[in-house]
Amino acid sequence: MTGSGRPQHWAPGDHILWRYRDNATGDVHICRPVTVVQDTPELLAVWMAPGTECVKPVLTDGTPVHEEPLATRYTAPRTTTRAHWFGTGVLKLAAPGDPWSVWLFWERGWRFRSWYVNLEEPRTRWSGGIDSEDHFLDISVYPDHSWLWRDEDEFAQAQRAGLMDPAQAARVKAAGRAAVELIHAWGAPFSDGWENWRPDPAWPVPRLPADWDLTPAQTVP
Repeated sequence: MTGSGRPQHWAPGDHILWRYRDNATGDVHICRPVTVVQDTPELLAVWMAPGTECVKPVLTDGTPVHEEPLATRYTAPRTTTRAHWFGTGVLKLAAPGDPWSVWLFWERGWRFRSWYVNLEEPRTRWSGGIDSEDHFLDISVYPDHSWLWRDEDEFAQAQRAGLMDPAQAARVKAAGRAAVELIHAWGAPFSDGWENWRPDPAWPVPRLPADWDLTPAQTVP
């Protein structure tokens, strides 16, 4: 990770943390060590390698969150656990200020599968990485330029559970519509050829640090 103080731009090959805070408590409940591919004023691109050890939320009895019935998915007590990312790696792209990030997925053998627009709070940078808050609603985008909404049921349930008030839900819907307009126009990053990108084979898999839930207020100024 980078040193102390306000981060400037990270260099290709640097290891940082891509984190999400719990919508109810504000505590970090998702943490993914990633390798920086590109970091400019226009775009942060990172690579999450296969087999990366990450932190994810689970119910206190160990049940995976997605296996809990929707009605209680956001009210059942939770904790976090460490687990390794399975399958192929993920390339994540985020433009500063955008209320979403765009993830690229491949099948084995580097056959490109799809983009995934993850609607989220614009990311906050700190010395060790970036923090955000997931907004539940997502969009899958395919090579033929078709697209579809994802997790509309979870978006609605999050509102019923009080994790998102009507004003925030309206902002998320507006962000989704803006993302759809970008897809229709086939703007960046969909038109930028990232599906042809490949990681440097010499890059090691980043390690999950013991202080993965460190808050920016705890960093050395």
